Amino acid sequence: MERDQAVTYKTNGQINIILNNQTKEKKEEKISASSYDLKIPKVESKHSILKEIENEMSSLVGMSEMKRMIKEIYAWIYINKKREEQGLKAGKQALHMMFKGNPGTGKTTVARLVGKLFFQMNVLSKGHLIEAERADLVGEYIGHTAQKTRDLIKKALGGILFIDEAYSLARGGEKDFGKEAIDTLVKHMEDKQHDFVLILAGYPKEMDNFLSLNPGLLSRFPLVINFPDYSVDDLMEISRRMVTEREYQLNDEAMLKLKEHLMTVKSTVHPTKFSNGRYVRNIIEKSIRSQAMRLLLTDKYNRDDLLTIKGQDLVFSEEKVNHDKI
Repeated sequence: MERDQAVTYKTNGQINIILNNQTKEKKEEKISASSYDLKIPKVESKHSILKEIENEMSSLVGMSEMKRMIKEIYAWIYINKKREEQGLKAGKQALHMMFKGNPGTGKTTVARLVGKLFFQMNVLSKGHLIEAERADLVGEYIGHTAQKTRDLIKKALGGILFIDEAYSLARGGEKDFGKEAIDTLVKHMEDKQHDFVLILAGYPKEMDNFLSLNPGLLSRFPLVINFPDYSVDDLMEISRRMVTEREYQLNDEAMLKLKEHLMTVKSTVHPTKFSNGRYVRNIIEKSIRSQAMRLLLTDKYNRDDLLTIKGQDLVFSEEKVNHDKI
C-alpha cells in the first residue's frame, strides 16, 4: 500500500505538496454518526467513495457545515454522471472554494480531504494539495509575481492550490505586487477552471474585508465554507481522541483541570490568537512528556501508571515545573 508522500519546495516562503493515496486505504473506525442524514442504498457498492469520505469526516469533531457541503458536492457530481448516461445536460460547475476560519479549525485537513474526494470521483486527475502563502506568489519586481503565480498554478494542475491567509495578497493596496498575484489567479481560475481547484483560506473578518476590496472575487467562489471555533466541549472531545489514539487516558483530576483551563483561555484570548485544535494538541504532547518525567523520577512503570495522565502532568504555557535531578 502506498503511503502519503510529502515534498517540500522552498522559495521565499514554503510550499508543502501532499500527494493523496491513490490506492484504497484502510477505513478508519467510525467514531460518531454524521449530522447529515444521507440514505445510501445498500445494493449500490458504487457509493463506497462517499462511505470512505464519511468515515474520515467522522474523525473530525464538529464541522457540521463542512460535512454537509462535502456530501452535497458528492451528490452533485454523482447525479451529473447519471445525467450524462441518460444523454441529459450535465453542467461543469467551477469548484473553487473559500474557507473562513481561525487558526487550528481544520481548514488544511479538509482541503486534503477534498482533493482525495475529487481524485476518486475523476474530477481531478491527481488530487494532490499544494499549500502556499503570500511569499510564494508575490515577487520582488514587475513581472516576477505573475511568473511565480503561474509556476504555482502549473504545479497545482490536476489538484488543489491552497492559499492560506489569502487576504495578505491585498495588504499593500493598488501599488503592491499582491494585486498582480490576484489578477493572475483570477485569469487562470477562468482559463483552467476544470483543471485545478483554488482554495483561498483565512480569518473570517479579514477574508470578508479582502472580498470587499475585490468584489469580482466572490462570484468566482461558488463554495464558501465556514470553520467555526471549537467550543470547550469540542476541545475536550478532541483531547479525549488524541490521548486515546496515543493509548493514554486522562484521569478525572486531569479532565477537570484541562476543562477549567480551556474555559479560561476561551474567555480571555482573542479568537484569532487562539489555535483551537493545535492548542489542545500541544497541551497533550507536553503532558505526555511531563508524565514520562514523573514516572522516571518515581520509578513506577506498571500498566496503569504508563496509561494514566494525571492533573499534575498537565502543564500550561504559563506554568513552570522544576524536576529534581535523576
